[in-house]
Amino acid sequence: MAKPTEEWLTQANYDMDTADYMFRGGRYMYTVFMCHLSLEKALKGRYAEKLGKEPPKTHNLLYLLEKMKLTLPEDLFDFISTLNRVSIPTRYPDDLQRILKDYDKKKTKEMLDQSKQVLQWLSAR
Repeated sequence: MAKPTEEWLTQANYDMDTADYMFRGGRYMYTVFMCHLSLEKALKGRYAEKLGKEPPKTHNLLYLLEKMKLTLPEDLFDFISTLNRVSIPTRYPDDLQRILKDYDKKKTKEMLDQSKQVLQWLSAR
């Protein structure tokens, strides 16, 4: 049975809270990972609602947008494109020390803030 949109969005918000928690703890790589997971669940909730079927088992945010024919404001779409691209290295880092350097506090805070904006936009639809 497909999860209702409300359940997807509840989980998306829970994951965004977890991203905040990871950020406060200095676990920046996992902050980015949780931001991606949060937006993935929010998109899957909108997918289920819009198309009336179970969303595909994918982590590709752009694929979900394309399948729904969902148009976001350009700045949010650009951010989702970036987050989609960086999610694989945070999920499966080749070099932990390098990725830890790539995601410092400032860069991660920007990603967290932008993720919250996207989640808010998706939740308001």
